[in-house]
Amino acid sequence: MEHRTIKTGVYLIMGLFCLQPMALGAWLALIPYTKETLELSKFDLSLALLGMPLAVLVALQFAGALSTRIGIRRLVVMTFPLQGAAAILPLLADSQMMLFFALAAFGATHAFMEVGMNVYAGRVEKKAAAHIMNRCHGFWALGLMTGSFVATSGAGALGAVGIMGVVAVCSTIVGVLAARRLPQMGAEGAEHVVARRRLSEMPPALLAIGGFMLLITLAEGAMSDWSAVYLSERQSIDVTQAGIAVTTFAGFMAFGRFCGDWLKGRFGALALARVSVLLALAGLVCLIAPLPLMFAFVGFALLGVGVASGYPLGVSAVAALGDSHEASNVAIMSTCALTGFLIGPPVIGFLADAYGLRFGFAALIPGLVACLFLAKWLIPPESATSRD
Repeated sequence: MEHRTIKTGVYLIMGLFCLQPMALGAWLALIPYTKETLELSKFDLSLALLGMPLAVLVALQFAGALSTRIGIRRLVVMTFPLQGAAAILPLLADSQMMLFFALAAFGATHAFMEVGMNVYAGRVEKKAAAHIMNRCHGFWALGLMTGSFVATSGAGALGAVGIMGVVAVCSTIVGVLAARRLPQMGAEGAEHVVARRRLSEMPPALLAIGGFMLLITLAEGAMSDWSAVYLSERQSIDVTQAGIAVTTFAGFMAFGRFCGDWLKGRFGALALARVSVLLALAGLVCLIAPLPLMFAFVGFALLGVGVASGYPLGVSAVAALGDSHEASNVAIMSTCALTGFLIGPPVIGFLADAYGLRFGFAALIPGLVACLFLAKWLIPPESATSRD
């Protein structure tokens, strides 16, 4: 494949990784606004937030097969507008139940796009014979940060629905244009559909990587959804301004991911994963311990850097397992990762409603400790890394 074609694919997929989460970032920044507008307790909000993970779990059962059947590029072009429309629905909800179903619609479209973009990025990484996955997800974190910053800055002038509409429409238009220009990477189409595997036929590494992803994204999801609520409770500021916590977390997560490819090449996947997890644990301590407010921002920053490399390391490790079930492997890994990212916030919310947010955040510690041991499975097998 021509170097120019691969380079085009790299730039476009990185752009898509930046555009796709902007609407999600805007929603995360506006969660305190929604909580106050609908007069929801932490428990009630947690029940509503379950809409996303439940829909994701259902959607991911079909995402891998659909991406293989119709092609990655077509899948992204089709689902980007659907995600943009679904992103506005949570802010139009007038009850807890409506919020639940609105988030379910948002989560389903998000799941299809996650699988499509990660499969494509994995193919580009192998064709380019270079580490790009951390940078791809660095742009994802940058997009999340941008969406949360725009929502935090513009909600006062345009209103929550208005600013979400601006973010969703603009990111969708540019995203569809970029997706239509993606060069083909690898086999696509119905003729390449492979047989479904039984659980016993799946490589043990896939299950271990899935466990790592589930636990590391529990922390990522908890910070994404509850950091703004945590800040609004600790400091008397307008709920539309508490999104600066999400912006801080996402900004440092982007920084960690942009450095991740170099760090992986310099120190290896295992060392990067374990040091990152230790930083995340240090960040949790800053939020849990009775420290001055400034340490909360230190905690958001450390957690952002700490969880930054988990997802891209997992995608690269899964993509290196083989090509025959590539989309299926990524779908399984995405199921674990998105389950953690989306189920974490409701679980933390239930605990926070009963015992407080500090206790809820403390519940993340055992999972992160387990990640220190599961990280060894992130090292790709030699046969996979050398085949290209």
